[in-house]
Amino acid sequence: MNVLLLGGSPSAPSTTWRLLQLVGTRLAALGHRSAALQVRELPALALLRADLHDPAIEQAAALVREADAIVIGTPVYKASFSGVLKAFLDLLPQDGLAGKLVLPLATGGSQSHMLALDYALRPVLASLAPRHVLPSIYATSEQLPRDAEGSLVPVPAIAARIDAGVEQLAHELQQLVLRRAAAPQPAQAPASEAAPAPIPA
Repeated sequence: MNVLLLGGSPSAPSTTWRLLQLVGTRLAALGHRSAALQVRELPALALLRADLHDPAIEQAAALVREADAIVIGTPVYKASFSGVLKAFLDLLPQDGLAGKLVLPLATGGSQSHMLALDYALRPVLASLAPRHVLPSIYATSEQLPRDAEGSLVPVPAIAARIDAGVEQLAHELQQLVLRRAAAPQPAQAPASEAAPAPIPA
């Protein structure tokens, strides 16, 4: 199954992006391949103008269309998700997440911002008609320390939430595979309805 890691942080390096990469690594260990998209790398003018014909915007939209699941990461600013992520989500059609699983992640400076996921981001995601928006994962910078190599080492409480989120997403993806396998296949036209052979001259 295809998973898209969608990073909505305007800065680099980014704790949010490192968290997305951590989730991607856990999913890869379970056999799910992932693609990556950082919104800040898209052309700013094309993004702000909603230029759907810009090649980079077209490619980004294609990544969303082809994904079975999207893990969306954003920092929280002023009790809401990032503006660059909002600009990108605004480019998607009304059913831009139809049939897809979505796992929202967010990072912030304090626990007081954690409700931004449910009150700001989740309604926007729900408006794009996803199959299911999984429970959100929120962590502060203090809960996501790094080791000497710069990799995240989440505190136990956050590590447990990450593990639970990855396991639920992997389970939902497996269920999606089973549903697709069980879905009726389009019937093929009988041989009698095939196009007639040309009459020899």
